[in-house]
Amino acid sequence: MAGVTTKNEQANAIIYCRVSSKSQELEGHGLQSQESRCREYAVSKGYRVAAVFPDTISGGGDFMKRPGMVALLSYLDAQPDEDFVVIFDDLKRFARDTRFHLDLREAFRARGATIECLNFKFEDTPEGEFIETIMAAQGALERKQNGRQVSQKMRARMQNGYYTFAAPFGYRYDKFREHGKMLVRDEPKASIVQEALEGYASGRFQNQVDIRNFLSTKPEFPKGKNGLVRQQEVTRLLDREIYCGLISYAPWGLSRVKGHHEPIVSAETFWRIQERRKQRAIAPARKNIGEDFALRGFAVCHGCGAPLRSCWSKGKTKRHPYYLCQTKGCESYGKSIRRDKLEDDVGEVLHQLEPSSNVFATVMAMFRKAWDIRGEQLAQEAKYYEKQIADAQKQIDVLLDRIVEADNATVIKAYEKKIDSLEKEKIILQENQAKPAPSTRDFCASLELSLNFLSKPWKLWAKGNISLRRTVLKLVFTDHLSYCRETGARTP
Repeated sequence: MAGVTTKNEQANAIIYCRVSSKSQELEGHGLQSQESRCREYAVSKGYRVAAVFPDTISGGGDFMKRPGMVALLSYLDAQPDEDFVVIFDDLKRFARDTRFHLDLREAFRARGATIECLNFKFEDTPEGEFIETIMAAQGALERKQNGRQVSQKMRARMQNGYYTFAAPFGYRYDKFREHGKMLVRDEPKASIVQEALEGYASGRFQNQVDIRNFLSTKPEFPKGKNGLVRQQEVTRLLDREIYCGLISYAPWGLSRVKGHHEPIVSAETFWRIQERRKQRAIAPARKNIGEDFALRGFAVCHGCGAPLRSCWSKGKTKRHPYYLCQTKGCESYGKSIRRDKLEDDVGEVLHQLEPSSNVFATVMAMFRKAWDIRGEQLAQEAKYYEKQIADAQKQIDVLLDRIVEADNATVIKAYEKKIDSLEKEKIILQENQAKPAPSTRDFCASLELSLNFLSKPWKLWAKGNISLRRTVLKLVFTDHLSYCRETGARTP
């Protein structure tokens, strides 16, 4: 009879093993140890093990969402005339949800399979079913209590400034004696995130398509099945406060908790990004603006002053890139210029822009003076920020008192909006207050990078990376670059 274990030396046994996570499997509480115990039990009973079905998934919820269990039931369905004994290491491996425990019990009974457990005896009697139900309910209770306890610990840790979910792209977890597990920058991923966020905040990337094009050139950034960066990944990158050092999680009522991890961008940069996202895009995204034409929108026709257009022309064996003027009436109308020729000519112009030693000495003096002035300003600003932070907190306290006394929903909403604005302002002030004073070492490092660019801007252009090329154009030229087909590039 189904559900009743009988001693049969010829009985075929099926072993089912389950762990809730990969860590349990790797830490010795895993599938292999469960299988070994079940095999020993099968040998002691004289059963022949026909198959083993493992699962690495939580026991709560619908058992039909467990791949191993679905495969086991399908195996039974494929051999309806065979009698099987299904062996479990522990009753908790069966199911940890009372309703689904009973449903799974019925699913085995309908297939004529008996169930045996190493630490529990199944009995098809009213008393046995009652005890089994109580044990299943106890397992469900333990699962829910464990889940609640884990959530409470995670929430408390996040309140103390430690992120507890999977590390976002750009971070990884590391262990510290005084902090435990904490997010740290994961290079080069962190630098990719920083460049993307700061580029959008500064206007270097005009829209999210520009960010996606930039991220597509980075092999470290996750791609979809089609090999392209998904738009939702770009949006998620722009949304996450974790990158500016703050922790928020609405389901637990956590908002802008100051994290202990190192921010990738400043809070001011993050909120500048949010403001930019609210604005309308200056121009629609075009598929042909990407990694192909660095001078599009920058190079203009010498004859009419209109920006040169770009296109790909199809040849006999391959496609060729061109710039061209499309202004009717212009003497250069419809006449194409090979992309490589135009961009090489610009490279030659950049090659001529190497400053003299006198210019370098002047730049050095200018940098040193500006650096010293900035150091003095920071010392004065620290006191100013301290006063501003105290004033902001005083205003927040007053508004909170007014919210308690108010009974008009519109007034309360206005107070909450003002408090939100003051909280943002306070975070930025605290961030600026914490900035260290510039040192001589910082000056030398910063100056070296700047002088490297000033000395040979054409080197960045020669690297061919479109992001670097567009940066060079913005830094070197004060206006559009005029191009004549006969004489080449002409600068203002």
